[in-house]
Formats: sequence, structure tokens, C-alpha cells
Amino acid sequence: MTLPPTSPVESAFAPGDAAEERPLEGPTPRVSTRRATVMSAAGLVTSILIAVLTVIPSQFAIGGPGPTYDTLGVDDSGEPLVAIEGAPTYPASGELRLTTVSVSRGGSSLFTMGSVLAGYFSSQRYVVPEEFVFGDPDQEADYDEQAQQDWITSQESATVSALEALGVPVPATIRVAGVQEDSNAVGLLQTDDVLTAIDGQPVETYTEMSEAVSVHEPGDMIQVTVMRGEEEVTESFEMLDAGDGTAVMGIWIDPTFDIPIDVTVQIDRVGGPSAGTMFSLAIMDKLTEEDELSGQNVAGTGTIDADGDVGPIGGIQFKMDGASKAGAEYFLAPVENCEDVRGHVPQGLSVFSVDNLDDAYTAVVAIGSGNTSQLPTC
Repeated sequence: MTLPPTSPVESAFAPGDAAEERPLEGPTPRVSTRRATVMSAAGLVTSILIAVLTVIPSQFAIGGPGPTYDTLGVDDSGEPLVAIEGAPTYPASGELRLTTVSVSRGGSSLFTMGSVLAGYFSSQRYVVPEEFVFGDPDQEADYDEQAQQDWITSQESATVSALEALGVPVPATIRVAGVQEDSNAVGLLQTDDVLTAIDGQPVETYTEMSEAVSVHEPGDMIQVTVMRGEEEVTESFEMLDAGDGTAVMGIWIDPTFDIPIDVTVQIDRVGGPSAGTMFSLAIMDKLTEEDELSGQNVAGTGTIDADGDVGPIGGIQFKMDGASKAGAEYFLAPVENCEDVRGHVPQGLSVFSVDNLDDAYTAVVAIGSGNTSQLPTC
């Protein structure tokens, strides 16, 4: 530590001031000396503590607004961030920005307690103990691997949902990956069964399967036909409640899609599934002649299922901040995130809620036409 050239007492008066040359009257009180000693010692301890806190690495995770990427734009080499082969594409104006949360972890990045304290008191950061991110620090590699797998899966789901929304069926082989313990399908359906029909109606796409299930309510009987090897099997069982009033079969499925186009995403610094909605919108924009955006800058977030359902994500406050800093004037938020949106919208940013891909596409078209008065907000 480098001390200033003069102490506070020495710099209290400028040289030549009359007060500087005034003789002291009487002996110097000893209590002042003790007080000065105690205060000096306390100051030294505080200085040492601050120095230690700003040097010692800390096992915390610090998050905040991350970079945004225009899914209609190009990378540094001029390559499209979302490239499509196998179908004609059309130029698009405006921007469709996927948003991210940047997370630094003490286990992989060197930062100090000083950084933690600064993040704790910042409205644009969050700080949590690192074990809150992984539970077990040894799970970090598994976490990163899962995030990368979710990133890849979201691109496939985005492509399927975009094509289906544009009226292009995407055939799928729908395999049973497992049966929940509480499902009424236990003992009736088996792993590796391939769904071919529901309630007597053929299902050849993921969307057809979803629609066939969605007409049911919890407690309804559903009839499922599967191919088990070379044998066709039909079983009926009672539907479960997913917990929100919707009916589910209580099985896990693993669809394999026969996608008629190739979509390549040139972004390798992002993980997780939350960019799915913006991928879908970019694909739809590129595959249609209409200039949906008309030059507008729209950002957003949300997972996407192959049937077009938009799901909630984490850190939406920080994603809105990142979008605003990137110049976006509009933001698409999953309807389930509206509670997190309220009270955190940056000035100048208009936020619209979406429940599915049709909602999101309708919002983009409305924004491009300058007629957003009928769009739902949070």
C-alpha cells in the first residue's frame, strides 16, 4: 500500500496559513493520543481486511446480462449465424436477437470477494454460492455437457416447430424412452415401443401426437397403438394430471425427425435451450418472402418444443437488460415468466408475452407493421 505524500493532519492547512503557526496552549491531552492510536489501528485492520477480500479467490457464481446474437445476422467471417440448405431463403431486414445470461464461476474463473460484494449490491448482477449452481462442484463438467446437449436439441426442436408452423409436416418416429412409475401405462407400454396411432388415428408427426393427447383431460381413457418389434399392440389406460390441469400419458418419448432441410447455427459460445424461440422465428423469417420485421430490432427468449410450445427460462431480468443495451426496442417473453418481467423492464423496451410459436410470429409481424396495440403484455 502506498501512502499519500502527507497525512490528513499535515494537509489540513496550506503552508503559510496563520493557523499553522499558532502555538498550542497547554499540554497535549493523552486521550487524543489513545484515540488516534485506536483509530489508526482500526483503519489498518480495515485496510488489511479490504486488501484480503479483494485478493482471495471466492467460490461463488456471479451472473448478469450476457451478449446477444442476431439470428438473422452474420458472424465475424461473414457467414450467416443461422444457415439453411435444402430450401429457398429470402433476405430479411431488422434483427431477431437471442439473449443470454453471462455466468462466471469461482471454480473456473478467478475473481475475488471484492467482485462478489460488488455483484451483490448491483441491480444488474446476481451472486450465489457456487454449490447452488451445481449442488456438487464435481458436477460442473456434467452441467456444461448437458447445457451443450440442450443447445443442440433446441436447434432441432426450433427447426421442426418452424416448419410445422409454416405448414410443412416433419415426419417423426416416436419411440417410448420409458414409463413413469406412477403412470397407468406401466405394464402396458414398454421402452422402445414406437407410437403409430392414438385413439385409432395415425400419428406420423410429433405435432399430430401432441394434438391427439391435448384433447384429453386428466382421468380420460386414451388408446395407444404401438409397434413392438414386428408386432402391433393396442393398449388403453387412464391419463394423468401433469399438475397444471393438463392430461399426460406418463411416458417419456424420444422422437427421431426426418427434417427436409439442413439448418446450421454458427454460435458456439452459448449453451442451454433458452434460444429455441428466436431460432424458430429466424428460420420462419428466412423461409418466407414476407419481410416480417421491416427493419425493427426485436429480442427475446424462451425454450421451444417441437410442437411449438414456448417455455419459461431463468434470468429474464438480465436478458432484458442485455437486449436493451444491444439496441432492441421490443422483447418477446414467455408468458410463464411474466411475474419476473414485471418491475424489471428497462426504459424504452416494450415487452410482449407469448405462449407458443404462433404467438411469437404474430408479434413479430405486428411489430414490423407498427401495429402492436392488440399484443398481450406482461
